[in-house]
Amino acid sequence: MTLNRREMVRLGACGITAAIISTAASSSVLPSLVAQPPATDPLAPQPQAQVLTPSAPAGIDPQLFARAKAALDQHRIAARDTIGIVDFSKPSSEPRFHLVDLASGGVESHLVCHGRGSDPAHSGYLERFSNDFGSYASSNGTYVTGDYYQGKYGLSLRVNGLDWSNSNAEARAIVIHNAWYAEPEMIPLHGQLGRSEGCFAMPRASQYAAMRKLAGGRMIYADKLA
Repeated sequence: MTLNRREMVRLGACGITAAIISTAASSSVLPSLVAQPPATDPLAPQPQAQVLTPSAPAGIDPQLFARAKAALDQHRIAARDTIGIVDFSKPSSEPRFHLVDLASGGVESHLVCHGRGSDPAHSGYLERFSNDFGSYASSNGTYVTGDYYQGKYGLSLRVNGLDWSNSNAEARAIVIHNAWYAEPEMIPLHGQLGRSEGCFAMPRASQYAAMRKLAGGRMIYADKLA
C-alpha cells in the first residue's frame, strides 16, 4: 500500500502521541509495583551497631563470652552495641562487671557486689545463685535494663530477668545501684567488698558508667563458670 505525504505525517503524529500516553501510563503504574521503603517510625528502636567481635575480648572468659552472645541472640535483644557481662567466678575484690563494646571489642571492667545469700560465710566468693524471694542471693542469667528511679541509694536502674533462673528479678527489686560497701576502699580494709541483697551494687563512679552504657534495654549476662 502506498502512503502519500499527508498520511505519513498524520500517522507519525499519532505514533508520538501514543508513545507519550504509554510513557505516562507506565510512570503512574511503576511506583505501585516497585517496593517502597517503609515509613520511619520515630518510636521504633533505632538500628544498633552490628555485632562484629568474633571472639572474647581480653580479660573475659571465652566460654562466658560465648554464652552471653548466645543469650543476646536467643532473647532477640534489639540494642546490640554494648552489653554487660558479670563473671561471678571471680572474687568481689576483682573487677568482674565488664562493659563490652561489641563493635570495637573494647572492655571496661568494674567492681560489683554479689548477694549475701550467695556468700553466707562472707568469703568474697559467690557460692550459689537463687531466684527465690527472701534469699538475698544473686541470680544468674540474662537481664535487660529497664527504667531509672530514685531509691534508697539515689539514682538506680531497674533490670528485668529473662530466664527461669532470674525471672523474679523485677519483683525482688534487683537493680543497679551504688553503695558505700561497694567502694574500692573496702578491699584494703577487708580484702573484699560488702554484700548486697542480690542487687548489682557498684562503686558510685562505676554505677554511672554502667548506667550510661547499658540503659535503654541493653543486656546484662551474669553467671559463674565451674
